[in-house]
Amino acid sequence: MLIGIPKEIKPLEGRVALTPAAIGELIDAGHELFVQADAGTASGYADELYQSAGATILPDAATLYTRARLIVKVKEPIAPEFPLLRREHMLFSFLHLAANPELARALQAKRLTALAFETVEHDGKLPLLAPMSEIAGKLAVQIGATLLHAPHGGRGILLGGLAATERGRVVVLGAGEAGGAAAALAAALGAEVTVFARGRDSLARMHALGPNVTALGSTRAAIAQALAGADLLIGAVLIPGARAPRLVSAGMVQDMQDGAVIVDISVDQGGCVETTRPTDYSNPTYVVHGVTHFAVTNMPGGVPRTATQALSAALLPYVQRLARADGLHDPLLRGGVNVQDGKLAHPAVAEALGGA
Repeated sequence: MLIGIPKEIKPLEGRVALTPAAIGELIDAGHELFVQADAGTASGYADELYQSAGATILPDAATLYTRARLIVKVKEPIAPEFPLLRREHMLFSFLHLAANPELARALQAKRLTALAFETVEHDGKLPLLAPMSEIAGKLAVQIGATLLHAPHGGRGILLGGLAATERGRVVVLGAGEAGGAAAALAAALGAEVTVFARGRDSLARMHALGPNVTALGSTRAAIAQALAGADLLIGAVLIPGARAPRLVSAGMVQDMQDGAVIVDISVDQGGCVETTRPTDYSNPTYVVHGVTHFAVTNMPGGVPRTATQALSAALLPYVQRLARADGLHDPLLRGGVNVQDGKLAHPAVAEALGGA
């Protein structure tokens, strides 16, 4: 298989899909690898490392897309990349089509096959999304804690507090990989944490994080009550392939304290807060009703070295499977197919976008 690894062009996105070591594994298996110049530089992987692993370095994206058949990238293609895609391509990346009808239409028009990392399932889990979700959950707490500082317009709160002070109050929506990681880190910092989730097992897992964690069933009334006193809200709700449910209304945001912070990890799938709109690291925040919103759609891109290593380790076995002659028929990849032959092939994506 001719496999291409392009350089990401989303603002301040430093990740690359595969490390040089992973590239070497694919080359040893008989595949030919093309890597765009400087694709791994921001993650600390120079072109020379890819060359040493056996890859061919190509000078630009146009050349790479022309040479490769399987395109493996991190983030979904954006408008300047649309003309590079061809019908014979297989695209393997994060896509988040439920919140991006423009991209869905573009991929359908190309009639290529597009597989999404976030809908690849194995034993009821999302193995390619999981490491990025865990990173995003931890980043949400780190970023939220910083935005609560007075110089950033926050309430002037140290999230964990100390003797003779109040602890910061954190509300987390969702107890999956992202929400669980966020709750665990916020609890470890000493904050008072309230997690909203569905299912007894999820609630029990969150409750077991520590005595400063309260786990509650997800109802609008309970969420509204918790948000009124919250310093930091972290939205981490996920329905695979579908648009994120809106659990927080604009009215709930208006009732939050001035200087409070919202970090909506769910923004990739449309966001779980009504006042959420996508941002990027070049202009990551905005204020609505006195509440600072952070809604960057590629949060793990802020720690590209860590994120690249985690993603590459999870991704390599699936690229190996997809690169085989019968890769698209592999049962472990079937759930990843979002677009094929001009149709929306994933049921949740098709439902979210109103048809096939």
